[in-house]
Order: sequence, then structure tokens, then C-alpha cells
Amino acid sequence: MKLFSKRFRDDDAGAVTVDWVVLTAGIVGLAIGAFAAVESNTATLAGAAADQVGAQDASPTTIPTTP
Repeated sequence: MKLFSKRFRDDDAGAVTVDWVVLTAGIVGLAIGAFAAVESNTATLAGAAADQVGAQDASPTTIPTTP
């Protein structure tokens, strides 16, 4: 049993897998955060643009007459 525990402790074959899982989780977390920031700002910008277009449609248009 002592030999088994020493071999188990010295074996680091799965350490690279753990590193990749941690790095991938960090990248996914950053991507989700970036998406949330861009999405909320885009929604605000689209709402402001829609308000401006709506205001332009509501105003009467006049055709200039030439003398």
C-alpha cells in the first residue's frame, strides 16, 4: 500500500488536463462577461436609435416650393 501511494503521488500525467480545464473555464468566463457588457450597451444604443427614427417619422415633412 505504501508503494501504491508513493506511485500515485509521483504520477502527474493528469496535471496538464487540469491546467487546460482551468484555462478554458477562465476564457469562457471572460467571454461571457464581455458578451454581457456588449449586449447591454448595444441594446441601449439600439433603443436610442429607434427613438430618433420614431421622432423623425412623427414630424411633418414639408416640400419646399420654388418661387
